[in-house]
Amino acid sequence: MKHLLALITALSLSLGLSPAQADESTQNVVLINTFTVPARKLDEAIAMWDAAREFLHTQPGYISTKLHQSLSGDAQYQLINVAQWETPEAYQAATALMRETANLPRIEGVVPGPALYNVIRD
Repeated sequence: MKHLLALITALSLSLGLSPAQADESTQNVVLINTFTVPARKLDEAIAMWDAAREFLHTQPGYISTKLHQSLSGDAQYQLINVAQWETPEAYQAATALMRETANLPRIEGVVPGPALYNVIRD
């Protein structure tokens, strides 16, 4: 498998593509971040997400992100963010820099639950 990944990387670089563009399923990672949000804090939580997105979309390795809101007011997670990053390292570096420099507010009662995933079935 390592040899196959090395071959994909070499081929993609020779074609002028990033490894992520050459084979999304083995290179990209998916961030799924669930948010427990008190009803009275929903607008604040969405504004905080907007500010985080504005910072993160400028970082190396960022691909995309979408915020989802539950249709049910009693759902455990009112907001769920699904994002794609080229590598776990890119995500970790970007979020570490965001924590250090972006000065995002902490919102009482909002509890994030971020985790990185690989796509294993399409």
